[in-house]
Amino acid sequence: MTPTQAAFRLLARNRVSILIFHRVLPTADPIFPEEVDAARFDQMMGWVKSWFNVVSLDTAVNAIKAGKIPPRTAVITFDDGYADNHDVALPILQKHGLPATFFIATGFIDGGRMWNDTIIESIRHCQAPTLDFGGQGLGRHDIATIEQKRAAIEKLIGQIKYLPLAERLERTADLAGICRMPSVDKLMMTSEQVCALRDAGMQIGAHTVSHPILARSSLKTAREEIAASKQRLESMLGQPIRTFAYPNGKPGTDYLPEHAELVKKLGFSAAVSTQANTASSKSNLFELPRFTPWSNNKLRFASQLIRKFY
Repeated sequence: MTPTQAAFRLLARNRVSILIFHRVLPTADPIFPEEVDAARFDQMMGWVKSWFNVVSLDTAVNAIKAGKIPPRTAVITFDDGYADNHDVALPILQKHGLPATFFIATGFIDGGRMWNDTIIESIRHCQAPTLDFGGQGLGRHDIATIEQKRAAIEKLIGQIKYLPLAERLERTADLAGICRMPSVDKLMMTSEQVCALRDAGMQIGAHTVSHPILARSSLKTAREEIAASKQRLESMLGQPIRTFAYPNGKPGTDYLPEHAELVKKLGFSAAVSTQANTASSKSNLFELPRFTPWSNNKLRFASQLIRKFY
């Protein structure tokens, strides 16, 4: 047993580490070099497999409910429903024999695109050195270099994220028009790819329809978004959908206690947030914490995981 394995065996008692991923790119993205690519994900999964007992989220939830969490329990989750989850991540998970749960925002299946990806791809493909978005109240941005494009994307996403949904979509459509963004319609999974994940033994969870900030939505809209995503996935897959992930997922900012209660009433057995912590038998099953370790250095990656046990 290595020192790292011994540390996890000692510390990860009665705790569940739920890891969050979004995309696994085929190759590194120069604009977002920190985004996980295939080689890096393969490396990470090797480390995770050697340190943890990776189980499905359903299995972990049952262990939490019973108050009997096996040592070194971990869960791998993906949010949103990107096509590379099927094309790139799935073969790597299968190589390592690891299960995962994929939370799907159903409104983007079969050719849709999330608003933040419209911003990213608009700036990526924009040929002008400067973007003047002042008419929409979003400023002027230099985008001549990779570094400037990255900074502009991060700033615009931060400015637009908490706008009302209709206004958010209007602003991103304006940006796509200004930048003359080419057609980018294969970023998200198809229905067939979602079914293929299920057929591969992966768990599918709901993530709303259009990925709204629930705390900025009416309770009626929140209910419709959550229920419709559950119903769409159940109809597509022919099986119950028991788990849910809150969009963005920060408690008190992105969702509120009434949304956790709503998820429970709609028939889910558990829901996950992005509160950075590990789960225990004392955790609220409808606000389970999750976190993402990013380092591509093995020791730093391990230390990021270990810190969550304190």
